[in-house]
Amino acid sequence: MKYNQIMLAIALTAALSGCDDSSQIDPQKQIGANPELPKAQNFLLPPMKVPEGVAWKEGETPKVAQGLKIEKIAGDLKHPRQVYVLPNNDILVAEANGPAKKAPARPKEVIMSLVQKSSGKGGDGGNRITLLRNVGGKWEKHIFIERLNSPFGMQLIGNTLWVANADSLVKYPYQEGQTEIRAPGEVVTELPGGPINHHWTKALLASPDGSRLYVGVGSNSNITENGIGAEYRRAAILEVDAASGASRIFASGLRNPTGLQWEPKSGKLWAIVNERDEIGSDLVPDYLTSVVDKGFYGWPYSYFGQHVDERVQPPRPDLVEKAIKPDYALSSHVAPLGLLFYTGDNMPQYRDGAFVSEHGSWNRKPLNGYQVTWVKFENGKPVGLPQPFVTGFLTDDQKQVRGLPVGLAMDKKGGVLIADDAGNTVWRVSAAQ
Repeated sequence: MKYNQIMLAIALTAALSGCDDSSQIDPQKQIGANPELPKAQNFLLPPMKVPEGVAWKEGETPKVAQGLKIEKIAGDLKHPRQVYVLPNNDILVAEANGPAKKAPARPKEVIMSLVQKSSGKGGDGGNRITLLRNVGGKWEKHIFIERLNSPFGMQLIGNTLWVANADSLVKYPYQEGQTEIRAPGEVVTELPGGPINHHWTKALLASPDGSRLYVGVGSNSNITENGIGAEYRRAAILEVDAASGASRIFASGLRNPTGLQWEPKSGKLWAIVNERDEIGSDLVPDYLTSVVDKGFYGWPYSYFGQHVDERVQPPRPDLVEKAIKPDYALSSHVAPLGLLFYTGDNMPQYRDGAFVSEHGSWNRKPLNGYQVTWVKFENGKPVGLPQPFVTGFLTDDQKQVRGLPVGLAMDKKGGVLIADDAGNTVWRVSAAQ
């Protein structure tokens, strides 16, 4: 189906619903510790708006803040999702898209699928990890690990490389300097997968001492429409013992925790979370939050603390009462997929703050996200409004999108790396001088 045909189908469906589904709130009023939260709405079809996906032109790049420069270090990838820097400054790139899905069963699901694909989010992923190496100022590209199952998170502990597939946590032997691993991976523990696997990405973070790994596991639905049984060990952060593979739920009620990092000052675990859909352009704000052991963050029964989601039945007031309010809202439907606390010297103005990549909305009018921002931290807490760091993925008229930022990492020289999903590119941002 062509882009204009998709837009026509959406317009007709919206007209039938008889509702104004556009945003009524300035998105900046939905940022910070106390976002403005309007009354939930219920539509025949949720708000849908997407730009047309187009390729980057030769020499074209995203825009960066003043005093910075951006360069393309790799292209022609297949949905690069995450970037990870090895001790010798080699860069690993996880290339993946979601596992094969069964055909959508409901008309709404069919339209939603078409809408998302039109912006460049569709297509097969590489199901591999590619290694990038800078040799004499030129970037070499090597196929590092193949035949993976929608890989996302990566972590190196000693001489063991850990990879979070869509359905398993796998480890590989690693020796510094090698450009490929052909040894078979060892499955350490299964991760929630299955035939639906609605939120398939599995974020991964090692503890500072390397004894444990933390895995972000998204929900298997928007708000349990596939049944509560499909949510077993989902919408949670799992803690995995690296030695035995034994795991437990560390924190729950996090609809889709797509990025995990240690905050450098406090040493606390922080996460970015994609919140629920289908109750309006202005609900619910995605967020950045610290995560505590055994903490419950509301999903599916409530959002942003004790705001009850009336769609979820039966209600659980006992759990709503325990729901922890997130630290910092990022605005509605920005879809944060990458988190990085910056500790480098190359761009000292960003030190100790958090970079957040916003993949961008598909269910909000007007669009929201499609950028990388920087959130200032003071005394281990986010303050103020985010500052634009990398923009220009979306055209000013919001009609076309050239790239979708996902994973973030800092290289050994203090440059920030960005995996561009739809643009099939890895970008590097650094000081201009």
